[in-house]
Amino acid sequence: MVTLRLMWGLLVLCVVAASPRRYVRQAELDKFYNNNVDLDLNVDTDDVYDYYDGIDEPQIEIGTLRPDEDVDPSHHASLEEEEEEEVEHVEPEERRTAEGSEDNELPIKPQLIPSGSGESGTLMGPSAQGGMGTCLLCTCLVGSVYCDDLKLHHVPPLSKETTHFYARYNKIARIGKSSFANLNKLKRIDLTSNGISWIDDDAFFGLPALEELVLRENSIRQLPALPHSMILIDASLNHLGSTGIQREAFKDMPGLLYLYLTDNNIDHIPVPLPDSLRSLHLQNNNIQMMHEDTFCNPHDLNYIRNALEDVRLDGNPINLSRTPQAYICLPRIPIGALI
Repeated sequence: MVTLRLMWGLLVLCVVAASPRRYVRQAELDKFYNNNVDLDLNVDTDDVYDYYDGIDEPQIEIGTLRPDEDVDPSHHASLEEEEEEEVEHVEPEERRTAEGSEDNELPIKPQLIPSGSGESGTLMGPSAQGGMGTCLLCTCLVGSVYCDDLKLHHVPPLSKETTHFYARYNKIARIGKSSFANLNKLKRIDLTSNGISWIDDDAFFGLPALEELVLRENSIRQLPALPHSMILIDASLNHLGSTGIQREAFKDMPGLLYLYLTDNNIDHIPVPLPDSLRSLHLQNNNIQMMHEDTFCNPHDLNYIRNALEDVRLDGNPINLSRTPQAYICLPRIPIGALI
């Protein structure tokens, strides 16, 4: 047994002594990589593989490999340098053409367009006639234009795509026939608290889509003609008086739902009213009487006006208890004095 162990140990020592040391193998590799070995480019690939087979693979740590010295650093030029070279090779004529096109695309600076009232001008853009310039002054959101509390003295130019226009708390004194001309998509106009004293009779009549008109808190003495498409009319807190509403002004409005005429010194209920009407506010006026046919049909005792549920007559010198037949067809008794 002892003899076998001695023989095995001698065999291991012979194998170790016969193998090349590590620094010898590393030196051979360095010599190969540093081109100290004269390589023939036409050498057979089988000979190269035989050479590697005769050398144990060295243990190389990550990051110790050297870059290829044959690579030309000029190939790593930055993209910016290449772009600069391309620009330098552009023909002078092409460069002038490109510069000219850029100049043509520059936006036109907004200009001051004087207002119709003679006051300071209003800021408008290059497309003021189309309503785009108005969005520099007002707030535009899809088809809605908000020009509240901007001290406007006139209605600004609006785009034909405008559907809702708000110009509350301004200083607009007059509405002309051209203020809303050709705005065929306009559905709502709100001119609350502007000090409006005059409206041309055809200022709103030519708007086929107009449904809601708010003219509260102005100085209007004559309500203009309105299109048949109206749903809501609010002209409260004006000066309509006894002659400010045209005869049968609301007769041909089959879709009218809300009519608000409070605080106008009106002395009568503006009949006839469409059957579609749901809410009628006439409080704080000078209405003194109602007739049997104001709301009902005296020739049809079975007639019931189901839609008109909200009638306000409070603040008027009228005693509702004296004319009960005038509202017997309504689903609710009007609000007002009963004594």
